[in-house]
Amino acid sequence: MRIATSQFQATMNRALQDNQSAIASLTAQIASQKKIQVPSDDPVTSVRLSRLAREEAIVGQYRDNISSIKIRLSSNETYLQSMVNDITQSHDLLVWASDGSNTGDDLKAMVTTMTSLRDSLMYSANQKDQEGNYLFSGTATGTPAISYDPAGVPKYTFTGNTDQQQSVVGNGINQTINVDVKGLDDLLNQMDDTITALSQPGVSAGDPAVKAALTANMDGATNALTLISGKIASFGGAQNVMDTLDGNHANVSLSNQTAILDLGSLDMGEATIEMNGYNLALQASYKAYSKISNLSLFNIL
Repeated sequence: MRIATSQFQATMNRALQDNQSAIASLTAQIASQKKIQVPSDDPVTSVRLSRLAREEAIVGQYRDNISSIKIRLSSNETYLQSMVNDITQSHDLLVWASDGSNTGDDLKAMVTTMTSLRDSLMYSANQKDQEGNYLFSGTATGTPAISYDPAGVPKYTFTGNTDQQQSVVGNGINQTINVDVKGLDDLLNQMDDTITALSQPGVSAGDPAVKAALTANMDGATNALTLISGKIASFGGAQNVMDTLDGNHANVSLSNQTAILDLGSLDMGEATIEMNGYNLALQASYKAYSKISNLSLFNIL
């Protein structure tokens, strides 16, 4: 059986090209350490890897959200704890001021401290984050939580809202990330009334107006302390939930990464052996091609 020279050359060229293509593909796999370079290499595994990568991206976003929420809650808790400290000090001062043995000068001496505590509460309530958003205005982050109008009645007013801002931290799980201080304005007004009462000329511990202002202020301080402490307690519960969710997401992420590694990673030992085989085959093909190309009908065997 005779084979035309052109047919032989075309067959050998095709074989050499296929071998070179296989070596190039294997070289790319070894360089990337991934056995699937294009979806057509293994369509089924490619789909599975795509799904795992998408799930891993979603889990990563959940964990990023949790991290941001924990930082925000921790920052809010710090400011709220400062409010608790100020309210507690003001309550202690009010108890002292209610002692009937205090002189007028004693009561007036308390005005400076009470004023500082009132202003400190106002400052904490209107704290901003790094982007200039108010922390305790609900979702009205561009509006101060509490506004002050010296001519107003009352002077201190809550100007935020009580709407909640939610962040997704899991499949179907949302976490509230904002907080408001509605109700703290009542305490500030009561403290302001107390300061006014204690600043009157000839103030006396037995004055009914003074007693009424102190009593109302102590009740208001107790209510505000309950309000703010409750918010701090809710932060603690939220922090625990976030820690649990983050741990669960970390386990899912580890499982996804392990599956991605098992499905998509290249067996370097097997790839090296296969590469050596292709190289040997390629060398043999070149030698055979060279040998056969030099033969003719006139060669003497």
